[in-house]
Amino acid sequence: MVRPRQAGGRMLRFTDQAKAKVMAAIEAEGKPDLGLRVAIDGRTPAGAQYGLALIGPDEVKPDDQILDIGEFKVYLDPEIARRVESAHVDYVETLMELGFKVEGADESVGWESPVAQKIQGLIDAQINPGVASHGGWVELLGVQGDTAFLRLGGGCQGCGMVDVTLKQGIEVIIREEVPEIAHVIDQTDHAGGNNPYYQPSKG
Repeated sequence: MVRPRQAGGRMLRFTDQAKAKVMAAIEAEGKPDLGLRVAIDGRTPAGAQYGLALIGPDEVKPDDQILDIGEFKVYLDPEIARRVESAHVDYVETLMELGFKVEGADESVGWESPVAQKIQGLIDAQINPGVASHGGWVELLGVQGDTAFLRLGGGCQGCGMVDVTLKQGIEVIIREEVPEIAHVIDQTDHAGGNNPYYQPSKG
């Protein structure tokens, strides 16, 4: 059985409303052994985008850190744990927003993977300054094996020339500068404002 490390020191906090929503979701599933994973779904120029998902005991990873807040357990990979040690999770219901929000995370913490760090450096130094002239931006969603997953936003989302931009520009730069990468996959939903395709790796 995987036994995650107990998180210590300062750690992610949940508001009462956020706790109640998570507990209600667990109760609705009828599985009291479910826990909550907090993960990075993607990155934009404004910072990381966080996602919350219920997971079962078989989805716990060996390097997870565990936060037991009493009502349920929260699982965090080491990168997330460093980012959110002073953050809090709230549940917001307004005319403009609906859902969970992670606030106060440390956006100065970078990718843990050396390959991802190289790609992020290229995006920051070369790729985003290039597409910014068209009002666009590129974010790194993650790296799995020899594949980098990207999402394009702003003027790049839905652009008729996006395949050219990706294949003849972005992909060429990444594959030349980061030889560990053989494939660059665009996970953008170019028909809308959401990304329905990318799912963070479970292990």
